[in-house]
Amino acid sequence: MSGIDPLLSDTATRVFADTSTFAAVEQAETDGWAPAIWDAVAETGLAWVSVPESAGGSGGSLADAVEVLRIAGRHAVPLPLAETGVLGGWLLAGAGLDIPDHAVSVVPGLPRDDVRLDRGALTGTAHRVPWARAVGTIVLLAEDAGRAVVVAVDANDVRVHAAVNLAGEPRETVGFDGVVPLAVAPVARGLDGNALRQRGALARTAVMAGALERLEELTLEYTATRRQFGKPVGTFQAVQAHLVHGAQESVLVSVALAAAVRATEAGPARFEIAAAKLLADQAATTATRHAHQAHGAMGMTREYPLHHLTRRLWAWRSEYGDERAWSRTLGDWIVAAGPDALYPVIAGGSRALESAMTVAPSGARDDT
Repeated sequence: MSGIDPLLSDTATRVFADTSTFAAVEQAETDGWAPAIWDAVAETGLAWVSVPESAGGSGGSLADAVEVLRIAGRHAVPLPLAETGVLGGWLLAGAGLDIPDHAVSVVPGLPRDDVRLDRGALTGTAHRVPWARAVGTIVLLAEDAGRAVVVAVDANDVRVHAAVNLAGEPRETVGFDGVVPLAVAPVARGLDGNALRQRGALARTAVMAGALERLEELTLEYTATRRQFGKPVGTFQAVQAHLVHGAQESVLVSVALAAAVRATEAGPARFEIAAAKLLADQAATTATRHAHQAHGAMGMTREYPLHHLTRRLWAWRSEYGDERAWSRTLGDWIVAAGPDALYPVIAGGSRALESAMTVAPSGARDDT
């Protein structure tokens, strides 16, 4: 993506390459946290990129933060980077609340959640909250006397039922049993649950794009060195087909991510974000299949790093909207905009969609 600070990219690459090693990722799956990686990230301020310095962040643009997440995805970094800055820092800063200097988690806001703020206390249950057992603060959206608010909670005050996703990353069920928040403030103008889901989808697309890039590189490296019948397996036509399909998926998602970031920084971007996340979810299925086919039995071993990428891709594809949810949402938008708007929306994105739609799509939903 253009406009990225090259020093930031170099720093993120160095920090993640030095700390998020194969052994460190494996250990994080056992322990549920990676303190050495977090310490390096916190020291360099990478977790708070895009959060304004005036609010306690590291500054920088959304594109900068997405670049950090993309590089993190390449290295399978086992930390709530998106939750701490791009999501949590964004919510807190927009509400005028302090940004903590520790890791933060954000309640994604699933349809089955029933968390309520009543008389200054939170009750109910939130599901699939990332790293709730390890962070210092949990941030969520709620309603207080009919107004939307951002709520910050001390993670030590909640009840956590430990659980993990397919990649071994903590995705906990969190109970709020009359918890008194650390802080409550009205949300920034225009921010609601849909805006959070869209930004979360953009963040997940970023790490998925990075994982897809590294997945393809790892597959190319393996097929170039693994020999069969006296020559590299990568020279066989059947294997080359797997390599081509994997590369196509990676490039397509990277291009869609860049378009979504540009649109987000310029104005409305819900169409671009939805399309990018949909493409990433589809690629998670297709690209991992081709990578494992090209690797053969080696790709299934615990000692080989391929699974750090493929399991994360399969886990992340269901977060902040899966393939089915975003397909349905995009279809609802196009139907609401009308048949004459199909090509203009595809060519013009969210701006064309906003101008074409006169009413919100009645069937739109997010099955996250």
